[in-house]
Amino acid sequence: MKRADYPTALRTVIGELKRLPGIGPRSAERIALWLVQSRDARADAVARAISEVTTQVHPCERCGFFSTEPLCDICADPSRDPSVLCVVEQPTDVLPLERTGGFRGRYHTLGGRISPLDHVGPDDLRIGSLIERTREEKFSEVILALGADVEGEATANYLAEILNAMHVTVTRLAQGLPAGAGLDHADELTIQRALSGRTRIAPHSL
Repeated sequence: MKRADYPTALRTVIGELKRLPGIGPRSAERIALWLVQSRDARADAVARAISEVTTQVHPCERCGFFSTEPLCDICADPSRDPSVLCVVEQPTDVLPLERTGGFRGRYHTLGGRISPLDHVGPDDLRIGSLIERTREEKFSEVILALGADVEGEATANYLAEILNAMHVTVTRLAQGLPAGAGLDHADELTIQRALSGRTRIAPHSL
């Protein structure tokens, strides 16, 4: 005898939800059933919002942050300080810095960090565009706001060597950040103190 199961359409939704990070089989099943059974689910609105965000949101052409226009709101803001650039690993690292209110310069997202074990090298990151921006925009200071783990340190050292050769003042966030963690694990006060206490990286002090 064939065992009863959900209809194909419902199983398809559950299968797609399971592909999302942090959602296991049981959570996917609960969400799918809620979409089907709840009067407040607004499944059409959810589907439309997902469709729109995947087609309309893209990386900013200049810094790599999220945007619906060629340039994000930060890059398009004329009140930002164009002489200071803050380099972060991921676009999601921008908001923790912005929420402190302690930084009013520009950003550049690398899209990751150098990690040989994961087969991620300098050519896999947005380092080329960082060098190009540094030449063209002539920053007086580049802040490396990268993680304090091994990969973050390796990436910072690599960038510092290149940028110091371009005669740019290179600084890092002070050690207010927890060791082995990135910006997404730090509270706003910790990030603000780290910004205030950043130090210069000399060419031969790495």
